[in-house]
Amino acid sequence: MNYKLRVKKSKLFSFCFAIAVFSLFYSCKSEFSDNSDRFKEGVFEIPAGDNFVKETIIRKDTIQISKYGNNVDTLSIKWKNNFFYTLKYLNPKNELQKDPMYIQINKLYDDKYDFTVRIGFSKFSQKGTVYKLK
Repeated sequence: MNYKLRVKKSKLFSFCFAIAVFSLFYSCKSEFSDNSDRFKEGVFEIPAGDNFVKETIIRKDTIQISKYGNNVDTLSIKWKNNFFYTLKYLNPKNELQKDPMYIQINKLYDDKYDFTVRIGFSKFSQKGTVYKLK
């Protein structure tokens, strides 16, 4: 009888252990859904301030159109991943515009993101925020 009791306890323990392991893995499932690619296309704005003029941005596929003041520029956009992309002017108007801009997305929000931009291989960098309008 003692043997039967030990077998029942062993089976009960194995069953409880299996449920505990399953519960642990299930509870560790991430509820975070990565939809950071929502900033790859659409209409955006960088508000005026902190060394930026108000800029409206339209992104589609590999093209970005930037409107600021009376100027309109077309840039190519190449995404390395959802948090890093490179911009390059298609028709640079000066020497500075010949260098690519490297943009690192630092923090995501529902309808905006904070970024740091670096021009070419210089040490110059600027931080800002982009708001998604559409």
